[in-house]
Amino acid sequence: MNKLLLAALVSGAMAVPAFAADYTIMAPASPGGGWDQTARTMQEAMQAEGISGNVQVTNVPGAGGTIGLAQFVNQYTGNPNALIVGGYVMVGAVLTNASPVSLANVTPIARLTGESDVIVVPANSELQSLDDLVAMLKADPGSVSWAGGSAGGVDHIAAGLIAKAVGVDPTAVNYIAYSGGGEALAAVLGGQVTVGISGAGEFAAQIEAGDLRALAVTGDEPFNGIPTLQDGGVDVVVQNWRMVAAAPGLTDEQKAAINADIEKLVASATWTEALATKGWVNTYLAGDAFDAQLTKDIAATEAILKDIGLVQ
Repeated sequence: MNKLLLAALVSGAMAVPAFAADYTIMAPASPGGGWDQTARTMQEAMQAEGISGNVQVTNVPGAGGTIGLAQFVNQYTGNPNALIVGGYVMVGAVLTNASPVSLANVTPIARLTGESDVIVVPANSELQSLDDLVAMLKADPGSVSWAGGSAGGVDHIAAGLIAKAVGVDPTAVNYIAYSGGGEALAAVLGGQVTVGISGAGEFAAQIEAGDLRALAVTGDEPFNGIPTLQDGGVDVVVQNWRMVAAAPGLTDEQKAAINADIEKLVASATWTEALATKGWVNTYLAGDAFDAQLTKDIAATEAILKDIGLVQ
């Protein structure tokens, strides 16, 4: 082969950029909820920003994410292209379901976002304020049915803590668990339950449209003009958080490559704009700092679940 031609071919080959990794992101819940929204927002941002050429999202609902978590561990061990979203809800579900698979079986990558829960009622509800809800709860705890995410998750924990804060036995809370925010929303809009409790972003469109009335948010700051529980005299602060993890059995190099991609994601304009739109707070934390925080969060969640009677 002509030396000049060979040199041109080699130079051209060296100029071709490395292909971005393809990813499959598992949302261990039904479409429409916070984990699904997180996974699909990641998909959109990673593709739009050129972090990955092809990102697929799969949904595996059930048992607060523990069914999907077990499937993820069994199917993707050693696969550097597989990710799963999780968070506070999954930590609680692992404990309440006595799941044989936990976050210790995956490779934690980063905490991504934080979000306040919001407590809502249908627009035609007789409950006009947080005071009305508290009065109804004190009079007959069982008459207040709460629609939220999986048993033992942040929604369930918040309902139990609210009851305890107003002097009601938290084990008497009539909590109805749904596998995704979409299902809980349908139950609230259909008048099948008294109140709904879920991530503020999941109910935002219906609140804005006037189909739902927001009574309070569970975080420490008002959201879109909605007062906090503390503003209403209920001394409870709870914030959901969401994370991304990779498969078990990865090399240090594979984990570093994933970390680099997630760091690019979090710093991107597409991701930043999505957080502002959805009312999510950037709580990005990675590496050893996230591993240490996750260990603390698991211990704290177990203590809360015991306190409100969900774990023995």
